[in-house]
Amino acid sequence: MANIVVRRGEDYASVTPRVNVVAVAILLACLGIGALAALALERPFLLPIMAILGVLLMPAPRIAQQWERAVVLRFGRFVGLRGPGLFWVVPFIDRVPTWIDQRTVTTSFAAEQTLTSDTVPVNVDAVLFWMVHDPEKAALEVQEYGQAVSWAAQTALRDIIGRTTLTDLLRGRERIEDELQGLIDRRSNPWGVTVSSVEMRDIVIPGALQDAMSREAQAAREKQARIILGEAELAIAHTFEEAARSYQNNPTALHLRAMNMLYEGLKEKGALMLIPSSAVESMGMGGMMGAAAMRQNALAGGDSASTQETA
Repeated sequence: MANIVVRRGEDYASVTPRVNVVAVAILLACLGIGALAALALERPFLLPIMAILGVLLMPAPRIAQQWERAVVLRFGRFVGLRGPGLFWVVPFIDRVPTWIDQRTVTTSFAAEQTLTSDTVPVNVDAVLFWMVHDPEKAALEVQEYGQAVSWAAQTALRDIIGRTTLTDLLRGRERIEDELQGLIDRRSNPWGVTVSSVEMRDIVIPGALQDAMSREAQAAREKQARIILGEAELAIAHTFEEAARSYQNNPTALHLRAMNMLYEGLKEKGALMLIPSSAVESMGMGGMMGAAAMRQNALAGGDSASTQETA
C-alpha cells in the first residue's frame, strides 16, 4: 500500500494553529477604544459593544505564508486566491477552507508482490517529488490532491512493472523512472499538480530467484574466463608460429635462442632441465649442454673444496 507522507494543507493547518497577530491587535484596539470611550463619556455599555465589534472583526484579516495560497469562497462560490502575506475577507460571508502549500512535496509509495511481464513477483519502493503549480485546480478539481497523487503514483508503478521484464527492471532504472514520471505527470496535471522526479529506492526479488541469478552470473563469469584463456592460447600459438618461421630461415638466431634458454635454466645452482632429444638435434644443443654441465660441475667442485679447507 502507498504511504502518504504529506497531508493536505487544510489538515496541516488544523494540526498547527495559526496565530494571527493582526486579529489580536484589532481586538485589543477595540477594547482600548471602548474603555477610553466609556471613561470619557461615562457610558459603560460602550466597552462590551466595542468588545463584540472586535470579535466580529477578528476573522477579517488573514495571513498566508510565502509558500501558501488561500482559497477564498463567498457563499460557497470560488472568488479567488489570496496570499502570500496579509489579506482581508468579509467576516461570515467569505470563507477560507483550504490553504495550498506550493513547496515541493515528497511522497513514498510502493508496489508489493507485483508480477513483471515474465511472471516474477517483485516489491518496489519509490519516492515521488511533486508540487502544486495551479492552486485553483488543486482545490476545486480533486477532493484530496495529496492522496490522489499518491494513488496515481502507485497504480502507475504497478502498470509499468506489469509490462516490464525483470531484466529491464533491474538494468533500466533511469528509463523506467522517466517513463513513470511522465505517466504520473499526465494523470495529475488536470489537478494542478506537476511531478518533478521519481526515484526508485529498492527492488526486492524472491530469495530463490536471487540464488539462481547468482549462480547464473557465476557461470557467465567462468564462461567468459575460459573464452579469454582460449583467446590468449590462440594468440600465443600464432606468436610461436611466427617465431618458428623466423628461426627456420636463421640458424644463428636459433642457436642464440638455445643458448639463452640454457642460461636461463642453469643460472641457478642445482637446476635441472628436461629437453627433448629432437630439440637437441635440431637446435645443436649437445655441445652447449656439455659445456654448461662441465661449468656447473666445476663450480660445484670449487665450492666443495673451499668447504673442506675451511673445515
